[in-house]
Amino acid sequence: MKYQRMLERLEKENKDLRKVVLQKDEKGIHQRKVKKSLIDMYSEVLDILSDFDSNYNTQDHLPRVVVVGDQSAGKTSVLEMIAQARIFPRGSGEMMTRSPVKVTLSEGPHHVAMFKDSSREFDLGKEEDLAALRHEIELRMRKSVKEGQTVSPETISLNVKGPGIQRMVLVDLPGVISTVTAGMASDTKETIFSISKNYMQNPNAIILCIQDGSVDAERSIVTDLVSQMDPQGKRTIFVLTKVDLAEKNLASPNRIQQIVEGKLFPMKALGYFAVVTGKGSAGESIDSIKDYEEDFFQNSRLLRDGMLKAHQVTTKNLSLAVSDCFWKMVRESVEQQADAFKASRFNLETEWKNNYPRLRELDRNELFEKAKNEILDEVISLSQVTPKHWEAILLKKLWERVSTHVIENIYLPAAQTMNSGTFNTTVDIKLKQWTDKQLPHKALEVAWETLQEEFARFMAEYKGKDQDDIFDKLKEAVKDESIKRHKWNERSMDSLRVIQHNALEDRSITDKPQWDAAIEFMEETLHARLKDTDCVINDMVGPDWKQRWLSWKNRSPEQHIRNETKNELERLLKLHEDHTAYLANDEVTTVRKNLEGRGVEVDPVLIKDTWHQLYRRHFLQKALQHCNLCRRGFYYYQRHFVDSELECNDVVLFWRIQRMLLITANTLRQQLTNTEVRRLEKNVKEVLEDFGEDTEKKAHLITGRRVQLAEDLSESHTLWLIFWSVLLENVSDVFW
Repeated sequence: MKYQRMLERLEKENKDLRKVVLQKDEKGIHQRKVKKSLIDMYSEVLDILSDFDSNYNTQDHLPRVVVVGDQSAGKTSVLEMIAQARIFPRGSGEMMTRSPVKVTLSEGPHHVAMFKDSSREFDLGKEEDLAALRHEIELRMRKSVKEGQTVSPETISLNVKGPGIQRMVLVDLPGVISTVTAGMASDTKETIFSISKNYMQNPNAIILCIQDGSVDAERSIVTDLVSQMDPQGKRTIFVLTKVDLAEKNLASPNRIQQIVEGKLFPMKALGYFAVVTGKGSAGESIDSIKDYEEDFFQNSRLLRDGMLKAHQVTTKNLSLAVSDCFWKMVRESVEQQADAFKASRFNLETEWKNNYPRLRELDRNELFEKAKNEILDEVISLSQVTPKHWEAILLKKLWERVSTHVIENIYLPAAQTMNSGTFNTTVDIKLKQWTDKQLPHKALEVAWETLQEEFARFMAEYKGKDQDDIFDKLKEAVKDESIKRHKWNERSMDSLRVIQHNALEDRSITDKPQWDAAIEFMEETLHARLKDTDCVINDMVGPDWKQRWLSWKNRSPEQHIRNETKNELERLLKLHEDHTAYLANDEVTTVRKNLEGRGVEVDPVLIKDTWHQLYRRHFLQKALQHCNLCRRGFYYYQRHFVDSELECNDVVLFWRIQRMLLITANTLRQQLTNTEVRRLEKNVKEVLEDFGEDTEKKAHLITGRRVQLAEDLSESHTLWLIFWSVLLENVSDVFW
């Protein structure tokens, strides 16, 4: 007892001294930090290999301590005693460990915990931080479980640091169950077995087999599972928990001795330990559990009568033994694993040289940064588009969008009135209705579409010798998402409506060049409509005599009827060149009877339909002739056509439309260059930032064997450096 008290005093002094040294290290007084960083690096290697294995089907044989046991056998309590903090959520009989938890234990000046993917530190000396940590672990476990399942294979990574903590990596697994209860998924038992076997089948994994001492040993199923995975017991450490309850409940304490000596179970192990993890209260502290454990074994007849040996009891001795076994396994396996990754890297480098000899190895993150810079350059180029280019595109697209309405709904109905006063009145009414209801909306639609098309053009035309088609999918996604987020400033519609209304109200053509420009605009428009009408008529009546003779084409029966109807209606137009736009019923009857006299049966609807196209062509031809006459009409226009038979109100209409188009294009261009382009640039930057933070998004958008190979090379290189530069060079100095 005197020796034991002296040893405890020396250990306490050593712990306090180490804490002081570690605090000095943290302040930069000591430069050698290998002891602190090595286990963290090793843990990072395991995280990398976890992803590496799932993607590339390679085997990771690096050591770790796998904690397995029946549900409620005390696995979590043992782990908490080793970590020296109550860090896991607890429940009375309910399954709490729903996914593997990888805990990296290392020495540090302060007792803290931190998740791998978070920068928040939980102070394990504060009860509120402990409660928050337990809550966060529970949330992560429940989030990892898919709908309809009870447990998940997804690993949660947690780092725990503190003075005197043994450096190792432990993986706490869900408790093994024998029966699926209500509320569990039907495949829960098999899933837990599968997860446990996946971790235990690693030939270098140390299996920490936890057995509940308070229940009959025959009820345990975990020992059979462990003996299947490690039949020789070369990497298994057996732990009997709740020894205090076992001693109290068992009539024969010799049974505990048989268990700890490995004589009761068929499984074999490197060592056997007996521990006590408290009185079963969730509110107990680690210090109170330690005191209770030491008091129990000091007063227990199991130790006093020699049934248990001193080195086989207490969680502290267990922690030292597991740490020692863990680092021995690391020393034996790391060089072999490094050689395997050296060979893997050589194969990857050979494949890269053969397939991509002139390209540098860029992983997904580096490729994203390169693509990001290219996209930003392209967006900047959008702001450098000249005003002349914007206005030309807007003018062309706007006229394409509204030309049909102008011709069909404004010009033709007004021109067919055959009266100057009625023409102007009809035009004014229809222009006002159009401006109030449709024109501003159409103009903004055109501006928005133009911005999208120019943006897409710049994204697509950035094709130089440095262009990489591996970015195409990412650029398309950035373009679509940026446009989706962009909302056009609708407040500009009211001001645009006023501008367009004022432009259309103005009838004062100031000089001859404007008059000539209006005539040219009118001629181009009428020629285009006449060409379209000729195409429609040709399709209706079929091939003419030249096409029939030279190309061996024939008319269909319907085209033959259409052609005969056309010929009859053309004769009517020749007799009445000033005919109105519509056929009277008696005229339809006359045409029909004339066709029947030639053996052609025709429907009145077909006659009216054919007449519509013929009259349209006739009207456009006359309008073009009138337009030609109006070339010399500017003098009469200035005199308001007084004492003149020539009236060119249609030229004035086209001048008003043309001026409105020019003013609208100029207004939209100003809005684009001053506001919308900059807002779109901002959207692009925000989208790129969001994509940059979304690992899954990047993996989806930047794909291909080249990317995968570069990722393999990057990970392999990282592992190689850690294995050889850190582990092989420093593990011997630090641990053996």
